[in-house]
Amino acid sequence: MNDHRWIRVTPVENLPLREGRAVSLGGREIALFNLGPSTELGAGVRVLATDNTCPHEGGPLCDGIVTGESVVCPLHAWKVNLASGCVERPTIGKDHCVATYPTRIEDGIVIIGLPVSVAVDGEAA
Repeated sequence: MNDHRWIRVTPVENLPLREGRAVSLGGREIALFNLGPSTELGAGVRVLATDNTCPHEGGPLCDGIVTGESVVCPLHAWKVNLASGCVERPTIGKDHCVATYPTRIEDGIVIIGLPVSVAVDGEAA
């Protein structure tokens, strides 16, 4: 069963390398991060997506500094892993995480998988 609704978001060239950008989809603010070329043979650019709100005090993750597969929140320097959504620093346990969303790139367009329960652009879920 496909539990995601795939939404075309933006051309990948709109996402600067190793930076974040916010988009609003289904009533959620989502941060997209362009990590550059994947290390997997033959793979292209790797884009990861998370909720844009730091679990600490709600800082905008898209404005943080990207380091490796993580982003450092611009408000209080909490470090969030972009693949898992879990806080890496400070070390506080796995119960402090942000939601992550699957992504793919097709014909140069970033596509995000949102849960099917999320309404998009005024549609009923």
